Amino acid sequence: MELAKGTAEIQVGIADYKVAHSPHRLITLGLGSCVGVALYDSVAKVGGLLHIMLPDSTQFNNVTKPAKFADTGIPLMIDHIKRQGGNPNRLTAKLAGGAQMFSGLDEKFVLNIGQRNAQMVREILKKIGIRILAEELGGNRGRTMIFDTSNGQVTIRTIGSPLKVI
Repeated sequence: MELAKGTAEIQVGIADYKVAHSPHRLITLGLGSCVGVALYDSVAKVGGLLHIMLPDSTQFNNVTKPAKFADTGIPLMIDHIKRQGGNPNRLTAKLAGGAQMFSGLDEKFVLNIGQRNAQMVREILKKIGIRILAEELGGNRGRTMIFDTSNGQVTIRTIGSPLKVI
């Protein structure tokens, strides 16, 4: 995947998000049980990529990184997209990650964090009224998510698998 001239590839860290306009790409690495949420306004050609670690901030007293959580990170990114000219009513979503990375452990000790992250993201997007166009969730492998703001395309790279476009 070669970058066109004038196109930046912007890294999104764990528990963080970035917003960009066309023609830039947003990329996040290491989506294991974490979930990557790409939101896109195809008219304004602006979008954001969020790398959430946990589903619910209400379980914690002192939240210093709201992008770490689905319930606080998604509204935060939507607000940023809006400030960049995006219309929340036009946003669509693509999701990746939510893997079960600790297979083989005793079931009662496994928190199913990947599954809980994916479920919470779906619930929040539904409540806000954002349609999910595609998802690549579950399994037991980490993923890299590459979001192209020129067309809304998301490419998923998984070790040992061919590239997948969603």
